Amino acid sequence: MLLAGCPSVPQQEPPRVYQNESFQADETFSRLFDAPAASTCEAARRALLSQGYLLAMAKPDALQATKNFQPEGSVHVQISFNVMCLPEGRAGQISTAYVNAIQDRYTIKKSSNSASLGVSALGSVSIPLSSTDESLVKVGSETIPAGPFYDRFFVLMGRYLREQAQME
Repeated sequence: MLLAGCPSVPQQEPPRVYQNESFQADETFSRLFDAPAASTCEAARRALLSQGYLLAMAKPDALQATKNFQPEGSVHVQISFNVMCLPEGRAGQISTAYVNAIQDRYTIKKSSNSASLGVSALGSVSIPLSSTDESLVKVGSETIPAGPFYDRFFVLMGRYLREQAQME
């Protein structure tokens, strides 16, 4: 009888997601605006509403909004926007908008149910009953990375801030 041994190979741990957080100055989710915090958040609110986002919460200095997409028949995507506007400096005439957007992906999960119905008065007659239930199941969630997506949003916010300033 011959016994053979295999050396154990240590399993490598998957990299931690937070290890990729670089905290670089050029990867910001914020923008400085020449307006009070309430005006900055109002511009963010108008920018999101103009693009079809539904407001879930709106305060003078913060808001949340969502928008739903269906890129494929069985895929559903929801983008949730979070905006926080904070005053900068003593006079409060400058503010920073901190923004992040989260993309959640869902897919349709089908489950079938079946049952039979027996009617004893008629003898042993069985009528098969079946149904299919569909539900959305979350399959992924991620923060949309800093970059062009947010740049476009900040440009639109700036446009609404300029329009507000012209009205005052």
